[in-house]
Amino acid sequence: MEKIVTQGLLYDFYGELLTEHQKKIYEEAVFNDMSLSEIAEEFEISRQGVHDLLKRCNNILQEYENKLRLMEKFMDAREKIRQINELAEAGKTMKETDCREQIEKIRQISNHLIDNF
Repeated sequence: MEKIVTQGLLYDFYGELLTEHQKKIYEEAVFNDMSLSEIAEEFEISRQGVHDLLKRCNNILQEYENKLRLMEKFMDAREKIRQINELAEAGKTMKETDCREQIEKIRQISNHLIDNF
């Protein structure tokens, strides 16, 4: 399951950099869960051709991620925002004096986000 999620995220970030042909076949395999045989029949190419194209697309998308790290940055930002939300929620039930520490933690996390984008 994690592989499919990763493939989907990579495609979301870098899919537009693939050719139209690559995008169509990749979408059929990853998002529509079609088999190699079904895709081969639909696009009138061999199963091996579909396999090779999917492997090439995965490599291309991963190379973009290795160079640009957009997905990594997105996941990091998402985690930091989750932490901020938890701290803010916990702060609702704290005394005003205890909130200062929460606010400082939120400030540190938000500064991390600002510095890394």
